[in-house]
Amino acid sequence: MTIQILMPALSPTMTEGSVSAWLKSVGDSVTAGDVIAEIETDKATMEIEAVDEGVLGRILIPAGTEGIAVNTPIAVLLEEGEDESALAASAAPAAPVSPGPTPAAVPPIPPAALTAPPTGAATTVQKAMPTEEGRIFASPLARRMAAQAGLDLSAIAGSGPHGRIVRADIEAAISGGVAAPAAKSAAALSAAPAATVEIPGLPEFELQPLNNMRKTIARRLVEAKQTIPHFYLSIDCEVDRLLQIREDLNERSPDGGGAYKLSVNDFVIRAAALALRQVPGANASFAEDGIRLYRWVDISVAVAIDGGLITPIIHRADGKGLAQISNEMKDLAAKARDGKLMPEEYQGGTFSVSNLGMFGIKHFEAVINSPQGCILAVGAGEQRPVVKDGALAVATVMTCTLSVDHRVVDGALGAQFLAAFKQLIEDPVRMLL
Repeated sequence: MTIQILMPALSPTMTEGSVSAWLKSVGDSVTAGDVIAEIETDKATMEIEAVDEGVLGRILIPAGTEGIAVNTPIAVLLEEGEDESALAASAAPAAPVSPGPTPAAVPPIPPAALTAPPTGAATTVQKAMPTEEGRIFASPLARRMAAQAGLDLSAIAGSGPHGRIVRADIEAAISGGVAAPAAKSAAALSAAPAATVEIPGLPEFELQPLNNMRKTIARRLVEAKQTIPHFYLSIDCEVDRLLQIREDLNERSPDGGGAYKLSVNDFVIRAAALALRQVPGANASFAEDGIRLYRWVDISVAVAIDGGLITPIIHRADGKGLAQISNEMKDLAAKARDGKLMPEEYQGGTFSVSNLGMFGIKHFEAVINSPQGCILAVGAGEQRPVVKDGALAVATVMTCTLSVDHRVVDGALGAQFLAAFKQLIEDPVRMLL
């Protein structure tokens, strides 16, 4: 009998996903272990492998379909000896998708606006999706980069698996000037006004559909602010010694700096991990049956990617040196931006760090990454007047703010953590011991 291929649950929290691309066509032979499709979750795009052998008889869910519930049939595999007549008995219902806004939520939208294609990256994703006649395989990041640069994906050769277009191919095309034909660009510009939405009484706007990542971020942030009693503690850290030690260590990096290149954020991760080891009560989360005190210090680090935010994890960060943390963080950030993180690389974590200092942000308060109990928001280091030994001086100061779940960590415990963190940041030699 036929075998149904189901939308897999690629992580314990995954409830739906999108079919990014089919890597097998109807009629292709499939053996166990063959990569047959790419599935986009809320965090990454992952390849799924066949677990049975046969011939791909029917694709039930075309590439580009979003909001497909886990365990929904997405394709049918014919076993040996079966032909197309066996497909009639295996007809599956249409995939459930996430419901959109109810009609009562917003005023009616004119039919022309509903049928108009969205502009920007969403339009390019649809054009770049593989078809039976001519397949164009590209990662979601590559599609968005191509849209922003005005590149024609059909004119780019992919260097990824199965000829897939990846980020490096887009960057090479940008430097080589492989742009979309002028006629296509002009047509896209002339069609742009048709994509705008007009609702009586509201300003004109363009509607950008939510991807899975944005939907998940929106849901989790609302849950965090509604269910977690946040409070905030801020502390100023002088980082002149840290900056000097960082410069000295980078100059000593073997292979002309190829072995490692430390950033301020690497010191922050290391200091946070060691401070959590000193104040283990802050390395915790709330549960209905009690407070969970974690044995390991796993630091989730916020990384901005195109279309959202993800928090890859430095596992057991308190047992790793600065060079190891630095190299792991660079690898994780690169995989995050390419959509290649595995679930175990971004799920879990016991404490989070979010650093906006590189953008010049002096101070901010981060939303707790549930179910964790704390997140540390790190601002930019800037020269400020300080008083030392009764005299006015200038120092490079970095403001750090701890967002705390008051059910887990009270004010005194949060202050103890920040004091330990400040001591490590201002005396970074302690991190090298």
